[in-house]
Amino acid sequence: MSQSAAPAKLPLFRAGDIGGLVYFFVGNIINYVIVIYALEAINWPKELIYHRVIPGMSIGLMLGGFYYAYMGWKLYKKTGRTDITALPSGLSTPAMFIYLYGIIYPLHYSGLEAYQCWQIATAACFLGGLIEMTGGLIGPVLRKMLPRVAMLGTVAGVALVWMGTAGLFEIYHDPILGMPILILCLIGLIGGYTFKGNTPMLLVAVIFGIVFALILGRTSPDTSTLAVTIPVFSAGDTFAGLKGVVPYLVIIIPIMIYSFIETMDNVESAIAAGDEYPLGEAQVADGMCTSISALFGGIMPNVVWLGHAGLKKGQAGIGYSWVGGLLFALCGVFGIFGLLNSMMPPVIACITFLWCAMLMIVQAYTDNPRRHGAALAIALIPHLADLLYTTVTSTLGAFGHYIEHAEDGAFSLMMNASDEASVALVNYGVMWKGVAALRHGSIIVSIMWAATTVFIIDRRLDKAAIALAAAAVLSFFGFIHAPHMAVNAAPEYTIGYVSIAVICLALHLLGDKVMNFTRRYDYV
Repeated sequence: MSQSAAPAKLPLFRAGDIGGLVYFFVGNIINYVIVIYALEAINWPKELIYHRVIPGMSIGLMLGGFYYAYMGWKLYKKTGRTDITALPSGLSTPAMFIYLYGIIYPLHYSGLEAYQCWQIATAACFLGGLIEMTGGLIGPVLRKMLPRVAMLGTVAGVALVWMGTAGLFEIYHDPILGMPILILCLIGLIGGYTFKGNTPMLLVAVIFGIVFALILGRTSPDTSTLAVTIPVFSAGDTFAGLKGVVPYLVIIIPIMIYSFIETMDNVESAIAAGDEYPLGEAQVADGMCTSISALFGGIMPNVVWLGHAGLKKGQAGIGYSWVGGLLFALCGVFGIFGLLNSMMPPVIACITFLWCAMLMIVQAYTDNPRRHGAALAIALIPHLADLLYTTVTSTLGAFGHYIEHAEDGAFSLMMNASDEASVALVNYGVMWKGVAALRHGSIIVSIMWAATTVFIIDRRLDKAAIALAAAAVLSFFGFIHAPHMAVNAAPEYTIGYVSIAVICLALHLLGDKVMNFTRRYDYV
């Protein structure tokens, strides 16, 4: 009698994890570079940056890498499958920019010293983590209520705007260095070619890019930050900063709601790719890693990242996640990020972003019914408004176009609908009407309009009315279409949503008494 074969074991590290490690590690390094540059630009001392902020951020990423590898292991034990890919995680890039330029920079310009700014920033991060954890309670409910295309369409929009376009732009900023790396990556990642010995093309491209950048003089090693730094438990500083964080709750709450929705969307993407992870657990893990990071000096929130489908296609397992977490801890302790920052050309990270963005957009189209394509198309547009708004306002900011709010002393750009700068932009032919309103809460706006479109396509005007009524409530309190949370924050948009919710509900109730319709209408 033949014995049954032993169950296959999930490898702790496999060849495909090398590509995943590049994505996880290199992508986060770029965020580290942005944070370091931004803090040095406002004269934060290196002692504070490299001995408090960077080690604290590394604690959060280490815990995230370890925990998501553990979740992958649990999924393997539950299903017996060995093709499990750990959820990608890291710093939330959109939230990072909001924390830098919506909280830290205003604190600096208000006259506070760097140490006081850092205390309040850690408090903001700590509170943000607590808000993220609430996503574990309401995230599974939202997933049941929202159509898949609403979530995947939002992922595709973020991928298109903040990963794909930025990636290709960076390559064309330095074509001599960027184009050879890009073509190697496309040949391997899209074409499926490998060198003999099964050497991943992405690894070859990264090593080649670093060496080529050194040869071209684009980069040069800087060892001045190398030193042993033990992370410091800074709960006292975090709690001391809480008293200064209240004026920024109107920024923290919406961006952290964005963050747990971002995690929700990206876990949905992983489920669509075949790995059925529990959404609530992932959202609680994000929040815990963020809050613990803050207690050690971190100032940026963690989220589940885009890119699971690409990592799975590249046969990444759980190894890239725990090894990446370990590497972040070691780099934070030994001050290696400054050295890596000096050696890593930005095009390498941007190419991995471009690759994963391509896959996210393709997945959004192929993993949903064809008839829901219109919902996906409308889901992309708010993110384009976000890109346009950010680009234009950052350009104006570079030339000093700031005003001061009398009520809280915070600095912001002059970007109300009727201010002088906006009128000048419109008169000069810039596509600016409605951009600011559509940009505020763009990820939620994207979800709501995609969901509404799906319900219309599926002949459920009652559900469309509910979605639009929810949008009315969100606009009333300033979660969407308003720069700040407040009661009756965006009255025009609240009225607009209420009116179209009433139209949908009325047409649903009247039905065939006033309308003729086919059960399945092909609008293409």
